[in-house]
Amino acid sequence: MTDRTRRRATPPPATAGGPHPERDPFVAWVRQATPYIHAHRGRTFVIAFGGEAVADPRFPDLVHDIALLHGLGVRLVLVHGARPQIEERLREQQIELRYVNGLRITDDTALACVKEAAGVARVEVEALLSMGLANSPMAGVRIPVASGNFVTAKPIGVLDGIDYEHTGVVRRVDRQSLIQRLDAGAVVLMPPLGYSPTGEVFNLSAADVARSAAIALKADKLIFLIEEPGVCDATGALLSNVLSGEVETLLAAAPELPEDLAQALRAGADACIHGVARAHLIDRRRDDALLRELYTRDGSGTLITGQPYEGLRPARSEDVTGVLELLRPLEERGVLVPRSRERLETEIDRFYLMERDGLVIACAALHPYPAQRMAELASVAVHQDYRNHGRGDKLLEHMEAIARTRGFTRLFVLTTQTAHWFQERGFVPASLEALPTEKQALYNLRRNSQVFIKDLTV
Repeated sequence: MTDRTRRRATPPPATAGGPHPERDPFVAWVRQATPYIHAHRGRTFVIAFGGEAVADPRFPDLVHDIALLHGLGVRLVLVHGARPQIEERLREQQIELRYVNGLRITDDTALACVKEAAGVARVEVEALLSMGLANSPMAGVRIPVASGNFVTAKPIGVLDGIDYEHTGVVRRVDRQSLIQRLDAGAVVLMPPLGYSPTGEVFNLSAADVARSAAIALKADKLIFLIEEPGVCDATGALLSNVLSGEVETLLAAAPELPEDLAQALRAGADACIHGVARAHLIDRRRDDALLRELYTRDGSGTLITGQPYEGLRPARSEDVTGVLELLRPLEERGVLVPRSRERLETEIDRFYLMERDGLVIACAALHPYPAQRMAELASVAVHQDYRNHGRGDKLLEHMEAIARTRGFTRLFVLTTQTAHWFQERGFVPASLEALPTEKQALYNLRRNSQVFIKDLTV
């Protein structure tokens, strides 16, 4: 798991990239967002939010952001909940709220409240999406909204002796009808209701509806706007990436998680297992959370994926451009020896890189000297935006492990500016004569690089 919030006191050995200090932050943000604007255009996102969001006075701000996504060409399905609105109506009628295992028992009276609350919530969302005042963020916007009986449901029935009555689960989603509305340019709005072939109405979980719709549509993203910042570890630090296969273990280790968060985790993991590329859990109370999650590389919440969002791997020929861009600022500052594209193309199989959502954020090369059972660690670089997160340590550990598996007993580096960083990690000063003869012959006296060696057998 990747932790976006964790920090390290000691910086990595070298940095590259990052915005120029004199650049306008707005311009820098737009440039960072541009690849995502292109990538998201024409994609299908299912966004789920609870009745708490609808009741929040700041809900219009969220709708404005949703309208912005529509304007940027994203195909949107919105799934809203209505729990607080339902509970309020039940209390007004002095009806007992009945929950078992996190599920409401929906009797005839409760079902009437569900229908009323869901209808009111739907109208509020439609009204906000229809707003077009000249002095508002929705000025000039024309967003058609489509809703309907897209969900066929069935009753939960009797579980452990408890009859859940009109509480149901999704049986089928009318994929073709949803696609027709999306193709027509509409935002599809789905309430937490389902219908049976016999005309019955069932109270559904918004998470179940959203998961089922995302799977049916083969959506690119399933997004939950929740009441928590995301998923946190035992120290309270936000987990930026959770693998779908880890969710059940995570839930078992944290039984105290709020029910809406647990439901979103399960639904997101199941959607990823069934073909949805990514599921996002975002704090809906944070004003910029949705846009930051979708249009920045680091996001703002917890991402659920089938494969790691960030990982280490051997470099391939198509990575040459990304590695060159990472190394160039360091070469210009004299930290690294300049490399031509042609040279890098011939040496790319010696590089390993850390990739984050398609961006090369760190790299290092391993040059072998098998006769001496030594290897050189070279071209160590970490993107400036990703310093102080422990990535330099992770990269070094990975390179040392590779060197050991290849039978090397010593690892050496030549550096002009990061001596202390390597010394703190077990490298000790050495003379030029300690290097392999071939490397001594290539030593650049003008650079006067310091030599450090680490014993890998210790």
